[in-house]
Amino acid sequence: MKKIQEGQAIIEIDENPKVSKKLEVFYNPVMKMNRDLTVLLLNSVPNTKMQMADIMAGTGVRSMRLIKELKKGKIKKIFVNDINSIEKIKKNFKLNKVKANFSSEDANLFLLKSNGFDYIDVDPFGTPNDFLDSSIKRISRNGILGVTATDTSVLCGTYPTVCKRIYWANSFRNGFMHESSLRILARKVQLIGAQFEKAMIPIFSYAKEHYVRLFFKCIKSKTLCEEIIKQHKYVLFNPKTLAYEVSNNNFKDNWIAIGPMYIGSLNDKNLINKMIESNKDKPNFGEAKMGASRKSEIAEADKFLKLIYNELDIVGSYDLHDLSKKLGVPVPSFEPIINKAKATRVHYNHNAIKTKMSVEELRKIILSK
Repeated sequence: MKKIQEGQAIIEIDENPKVSKKLEVFYNPVMKMNRDLTVLLLNSVPNTKMQMADIMAGTGVRSMRLIKELKKGKIKKIFVNDINSIEKIKKNFKLNKVKANFSSEDANLFLLKSNGFDYIDVDPFGTPNDFLDSSIKRISRNGILGVTATDTSVLCGTYPTVCKRIYWANSFRNGFMHESSLRILARKVQLIGAQFEKAMIPIFSYAKEHYVRLFFKCIKSKTLCEEIIKQHKYVLFNPKTLAYEVSNNNFKDNWIAIGPMYIGSLNDKNLINKMIESNKDKPNFGEAKMGASRKSEIAEADKFLKLIYNELDIVGSYDLHDLSKKLGVPVPSFEPIINKAKATRVHYNHNAIKTKMSVEELRKIILSK
């Protein structure tokens, strides 16, 4: 066993474990940004005195960081559940000298036996699908639901039949497949919410590494549920030209129908701006001097949040490498294209841009270079 520090939490982990769903518990350092952004978001929303649930806590690092790093008054109670590793979690909590309410049950059973929560974190190995129904049943009015999916091969189109079975949508591999992953998952969450008259509104969403992550605000409203469902549409994609367009079920020959998916806004820009400010004010975690690694982490989160904040709030994007290949020309310099197309970069594909221009107009700009 060895001790590591993430944020203000110190945990004991196995030496050199191979990450696998067969493990009883594992610590995944790649997901540190996931937890960093969770802390920033919860510190930036107005919600206070929240009852929180970490339903598949693993090592317990997320819950410990919430206890130690959220502002005073944010947490009323925090419930830490894991069917496999609760004894290891308790040891880590003792190591950090913090307390919580512990349980060791199936995540769905744990939720359904509860009275509800103001924040629920769903972060499984693979699809979150099995936990959506119980999580949405137990999320409170104005509560926040955080959902992670690591089955991106399904959501991004490698296994389209599996996507249709699990998420009730068609997936397809293209330059904006990570965005369509977010939108397909958002729709699935919203459809389940609508059954309980709970409008699940995305407030912060992103795709990174091997996962996608969405945060929803829950508003109890039949009318809002109906308005959200009106924003569930297909996106048609032409593999030959790379053109795409939102469709009201009017399909075209030789075009791929992706979705249905949620075509509304995936982010609350005001919230992201608050997260950016909160990131600047990150504490030093008791260190005498802020080390280079801490400064680097803060700078990385700042860059990532600003990239999402600046993205055009529209559906889809164009991969400039793919477009150039179709046109048979060298990849152009990005900045002149971005300026002429009044475009923005996207956070999920460093080769892609968002623009309100049509693909025909964008092709002309590329060919004029």
